[in-house]
Amino acid sequence: MNPGGGRTPHRHGATGQMQVKQAANVLELLEYFAERRRPATLAEISDDLGWPRSSTFNLVGTIVERGYLYEPRPRAGYYPTPRWLTLALTVAEAEPLPGVVDDLVADVAAATGETTAVGTLTGIHALFLVVAESRHQVRYHARVGDRVPVHASSAGRAILAQYPAASREAIYRRVAFERFSDTTPLGVENVERALLEAEERGYHQSDSEYIADLAGVALPLPLGDRRLSIVVAGPTSRCLARRPETAAILKAALSRHGLAEPGPQAQSR
Repeated sequence: MNPGGGRTPHRHGATGQMQVKQAANVLELLEYFAERRRPATLAEISDDLGWPRSSTFNLVGTIVERGYLYEPRPRAGYYPTPRWLTLALTVAEAEPLPGVVDDLVADVAAATGETTAVGTLTGIHALFLVVAESRHQVRYHARVGDRVPVHASSAGRAILAQYPAASREAIYRRVAFERFSDTTPLGVENVERALLEAEERGYHQSDSEYIADLAGVALPLPLGDRRLSIVVAGPTSRCLARRPETAAILKAALSRHGLAEPGPQAQSR
């Protein structure tokens, strides 16, 4: 959650993986320009990101040579070229989400007033593919590509629920079950109990399990052979007591967009 926007720090712990520094730096540089939205000199990049000048020079020089950075005006700083966009569009077109997903997310975000996202499973995380942020000053600040632990989020458990028990067991073996808060479900038994409770309730919910003071509601969103989830999340002060109402809005939106609610969850298969 982030009051008023800005970059939300990523959380790294037992559920994370070791990063390759050079790869992480390239991605951090791209995110830096996405937030800055204007050219930056080598000195500015180095100072803003806390990188050594020599490392900054080498990294920027390599990316310039590959055609992904250029100087819009002589000695006025570097900026990403449209090659990033061309590459991203080419990749996205090979594995597109149906347009109805964007419409669904926008519809739910407008109806609830809270941040709404669609997630998919990647390793032991739910990764957001589509995000519509709330316009409230205090809101859940999420971006496409952000990840949340699959066991410690309603978005993640709504995906887990679509897998057979044997597949879930394989996922659990990779999870460290780090405690992020007093409400984080620890251990396979607790996560499985949460899935059963969600089946009885009719929706998945969370309360500060991963991010403090954040409440969420999620439903499975299976599309063909893809197991997705749709989640609405926001500060507990606004969203905790409204979780049943939010779930009803989600279900109505799924019906309105022709996305039938899934039947019995994977536990019964």
